[in-house]
Amino acid sequence: MNELIMQARETLKNNGSRWTKQRQQMIEILAEHPDRYLDFTDVDQRLRKTNPGLSYGTIYRNLKEFEKLGIVETRQEGEKMQAKVCCDSRHHHHFICDVCGRVQEIKMPPIDYDFFAKQLPGAKINGHVFELHGICAECQAKRKG
Repeated sequence: MNELIMQARETLKNNGSRWTKQRQQMIEILAEHPDRYLDFTDVDQRLRKTNPGLSYGTIYRNLKEFEKLGIVETRQEGEKMQAKVCCDSRHHHHFICDVCGRVQEIKMPPIDYDFFAKQLPGAKINGHVFELHGICAECQAKRKG
């Protein structure tokens, strides 16, 4: 069993959640592309091939539960919700290739919330998302070649 799948299984069990065939299939689908975000609808379509009675709502709820447990990361891309297997609950940031969709983790200095709080009197900042978008080195090399 893939390391990401084993970590997800352990996390679910440690948090009192059941490891079901459908949940395993969801994680397996995401683990096939650990460096890419997949649309919820793509996960849904793949799962329904083997589980025709499974509802989109059930899939959505499971992916959101996985997010709370740190098993997946989710993001909004236009109208679409996307998920990527993670199993790393520490906060981090990404570079996302606009050509191939590959996601690379990047390091960044800590965000100074006080700087932003001064611009937003009375507001409470709960977190942030930071993504860089561009063309990865591999796609750049293909374009030049």
